[in-house]
Amino acid sequence: MQKTLLIHPDDNLMVALKDLTAGQTVHWQGQAYTLITDVPAKHKFVTEDRAVGDIVYMYGVPVGKATKPLKKGERVTTENIKHYAKQVQLTDNQPYHWTAPDVSGWQNRTFKGVIREDGRVGTANYWLIIPLVFCQNRNVQKLQEALAKPLGYSQDQYSDVTLSLLGQTTLEKPITPNRPFPNIDGIRTLTVNSGCGGTAYDSKSLCKVLAAYADHPNVAGITVFSLGCEKAQVSIFDQVLKERNPQFNKPYLFFKQQEWASEDEMMAQAIKQTFEQLKLANEVKRQPVPLSKLKIGVKCGGSDGFSGISANPAMGIVSDIVVTLGGASALAEFPELCGAEGNMVSRCIHEQDKVHFLELMQHYEQEANSCGASISDNPSPGNIKDGLITDAIKSTGAAKKAGNAPISAVVDYSEPMAESGLSLVCTPGNDLEAVTGQVAAGANVVIFSTGLGTPTGNPIVPVLKIATNTQVAQKLPHMIDFDCGPVIEGVPLQEVAEQLLEKVIATASGEYIVQADRLEQYDFLFWKRNVSL
Repeated sequence: MQKTLLIHPDDNLMVALKDLTAGQTVHWQGQAYTLITDVPAKHKFVTEDRAVGDIVYMYGVPVGKATKPLKKGERVTTENIKHYAKQVQLTDNQPYHWTAPDVSGWQNRTFKGVIREDGRVGTANYWLIIPLVFCQNRNVQKLQEALAKPLGYSQDQYSDVTLSLLGQTTLEKPITPNRPFPNIDGIRTLTVNSGCGGTAYDSKSLCKVLAAYADHPNVAGITVFSLGCEKAQVSIFDQVLKERNPQFNKPYLFFKQQEWASEDEMMAQAIKQTFEQLKLANEVKRQPVPLSKLKIGVKCGGSDGFSGISANPAMGIVSDIVVTLGGASALAEFPELCGAEGNMVSRCIHEQDKVHFLELMQHYEQEANSCGASISDNPSPGNIKDGLITDAIKSTGAAKKAGNAPISAVVDYSEPMAESGLSLVCTPGNDLEAVTGQVAAGANVVIFSTGLGTPTGNPIVPVLKIATNTQVAQKLPHMIDFDCGPVIEGVPLQEVAEQLLEKVIATASGEYIVQADRLEQYDFLFWKRNVSL
């Protein structure tokens, strides 16, 4: 196995694939480099001397500037380089050209999808329980508990520990519960931290996200709870739901708590009415549909120095294949495009999308500046410890998730992604807010790379967790669904990417249950549009 990697011919940063020590000499394409510092795996060293202010390059683009003199073979750290990204100008109107992948091997492939009346396709069939305000979270959770456990949807994986401590016998649970509604994949809930006490803008924005989830093809129908006096009124929810989909006709049950003299009566009715609707939702069965019905979200979190080398490029190949087949892909996390703006702008098909993308990025930066921050502050201590020294290094690697396809649309948070092609969806880098936004945009499978490990999931869409390195895949098997680590060991990237696509197809078909769902990690976090990086 090779010990180092120079990603692009123009780079002057080389990646250590293994732990390297000071004094060690490594070779790359006939050139020798003697290290003057230790360079841990995932970190980078300069391939030439750099003076203060000189630019360092990775992925063929600027990713930082030297803040101290650097000698050839020296490791870069937060102490000797800082974030730097080339300013983007809308002066280059050259059309973007790319070579679409050969998809003949997948042209006639299908997955088992859930077809809705309007022809849209889901990857699951859930009943969704929604609160319009935070003080209804308990009622939402109580309704879910009342239905999920008796109907065989609750994993209840830890109660056996308590029973054993009490000296009580535990019963062995069947691997596949005997569910009375076998065509329903679960009873899922959203919980919110907004809906009242904030701005009217926040309440309407929350309703837009809730409406997007209600309208999602993975949802069979909804039960909605309100208190009655909240800012996020049901009239606002109904209005934005109609704007989202004028033909919305799913079952929709509504309970306003202030209109009931007894909570027991309200909950009893909610249980009975939802149960009756589940009978109808169970009539929908999975059917073979073409891969063009896939709408994937590509996401990364807990990233490391291998993210932009293994998992993210593998996801990019999958994204390009799906897009070429007529499907859709959504790249989010705008703070993690800081340094990759030039690549994004050059790939936009429409001039207005180039302008819209830069406006969204500039507005995001202004909001961060107003709090004494910058979107370039995105890298976490864990990112930095594992080799992502500047936001530009992190961002250029993160952008690899979107492959090379042209960008068909640029949309804001909770707006629908394009029905086909690659979309840029404005979200924070925050894992939960970003995945929540991708699903609101319409993604029906999320592929999520991680180098450090994260349990992130979603209530209505499977989140497929892929490891950038084999070590984390073996250490955290309860979180990780797929290992891209073999790329680092020398397995061809295309081979690993094709295996990943097969896992995506199995997930979309309901044949593979992602680890996040096994853990009941159903995360939903609405971006209130305050500064979140």
